[in-house]
Amino acid sequence: MAQGLRLVLFGPPGAGKGTQAQLLRDRLKITHISSGDLFRHHLGQGTPLGLRAKEYMNRGELVPDEVTIDIILDKVMSIPDDDGFILDGFPRNPNQAQELEKVLAAESRNLDKVVHIDISEPELARRIGSRYICRACQSPHTVGEGEDANAKRCDQCGGELYQREDDAPAALKKRIQVYNEETMPVLGFYRERGVLVEISGENTVDEVNKQIMAVLNACTHSEKT
Repeated sequence: MAQGLRLVLFGPPGAGKGTQAQLLRDRLKITHISSGDLFRHHLGQGTPLGLRAKEYMNRGELVPDEVTIDIILDKVMSIPDDDGFILDGFPRNPNQAQELEKVLAAESRNLDKVVHIDISEPELARRIGSRYICRACQSPHTVGEGEDANAKRCDQCGGELYQREDDAPAALKKRIQVYNEETMPVLGFYRERGVLVEISGENTVDEVNKQIMAVLNACTHSEKT
């Protein structure tokens, strides 16, 4: 497959966007831009932007546009034209989608595909309720139903496991509500532009990835013909 695709991954919290983005990054050799990772990076550096973002993230709310747009678009514009990218967690509302389109249109090259990973709310709650992170090395872990997270240790370094504040039940409920109200309308924005594809997220990681790759292969083939 040709390199340089410009992609966006959509899906509610826990749909597996981050996992799929990493797989696509490695297979397509394109840059993975995660809004959450960028904000956590700034938080780790103690920047004012990171501290502002944390207040909203911990409540399960979207970070305000004026904070989000500048940092994401600055990262997008730093990528060479031929390298391509995959956006994970942005745009999250029609205003952000319009700003992204405006910047890309100025380069005369817009998005190739927007992939929506669809998944039910009960499955989201089950997945995120079992999601923990190593406090030392940040490796993700799954804690099964009935298991004691406090008694488990990281498989990689033996560190303590913890659950992100924005993955707690109350914050998760708010995140899903905000996603449905503010982010779902963006799908219509991209549907009108003919770049949206829908993928079921209630399959295995490999199966979801196969479906996405099939769509992208078809996209690349149609461009060549």
